[in-house]
Amino acid sequence: MARKRYDLPPLGFVQGFEAAARTLSFTRAADELALTQSAVSRQIKTLEEHLGVTLFERRHRALALTEDGRAFQRIAVDVLDRLQGAINQMRARGSDNQLAVTTVTGFASLWLIPRLKRFTRLNPHIDVRIIANDRILDLDRGMIDLAIRYSKADRAPPDAEKLFAEDILPVCHPSLVADTATPLLTPEDLRHHTLLHLDYHGASRTWFDWGTWMTALGIEDLKPAGSLRFSRYDQMIQAAISGQGVALGVSPLINEAIRSGTLVAPFDRQVDGPHGYYLIRSRAGAAKPQVAAFCAWLREEAMEDAIAEPLADSAGFGAAVL
Repeated sequence: MARKRYDLPPLGFVQGFEAAARTLSFTRAADELALTQSAVSRQIKTLEEHLGVTLFERRHRALALTEDGRAFQRIAVDVLDRLQGAINQMRARGSDNQLAVTTVTGFASLWLIPRLKRFTRLNPHIDVRIIANDRILDLDRGMIDLAIRYSKADRAPPDAEKLFAEDILPVCHPSLVADTATPLLTPEDLRHHTLLHLDYHGASRTWFDWGTWMTALGIEDLKPAGSLRFSRYDQMIQAAISGQGVALGVSPLINEAIRSGTLVAPFDRQVDGPHGYYLIRSRAGAAKPQVAAFCAWLREEAMEDAIAEPLADSAGFGAAVL
């Protein structure tokens, strides 16, 4: 039997080690790699057994690289960077008509994807790849041409282009407004209804919650009849569409649902949110004609959406902005 030329650990284990060595945390490495903390810990242990050395000092609530760990980190980073560079070059040779776009899941499912057929009809030669992810991805390392990111203005990159701002307002299924027993005529009527909440990265109070909205309108002491919580914005809006309660909708994400009648805005009150959606091009993507075409199409869609917007006048957050 021929002897194997290479006796190497799995590439995924090396990636797990690199992430843990860089962050000095199995938990943060697991979050980055979409694994569990125990899975990363097992990978590192297996890698150490394969190499016959200890890579980390496991201290109380802390990690530190050993001397062997620091040496292997330098090797791992060099190998992974070289491999990624080679893969990027091969991808680039076949990407003349490809366009990779990353954005948050709510924007992708509620605004971008329903409109995407209009772009592909106008540009059938462009192969679009949508990467819906609530993590901020490295555009250049991931060979991603364009990001549509949700950000405050002061946190957006200097070369970012604002696509549109956000307005926040309650939305629900039409049947809740038509219920004569518990009508929704004023914001105070929310006390008779279930409120749908978004748990944004596990924070108890975020840029987008009922407490902030009620404070902006001076009804912060209101107690609802019930609550339901969701980890993703599109899930929460789907619950509102199915009549499970009242959600805080973000315009422009819910504009089409309001125009079609699947959702209604029961009050003529909305607040200006502190965030917006920004176009961010990678270094390679900035020079691609398909990126320019996609950005031009996005601007047209955003403009048409704003012209057709079915929403009422807004009130600013003021000091209530988080």
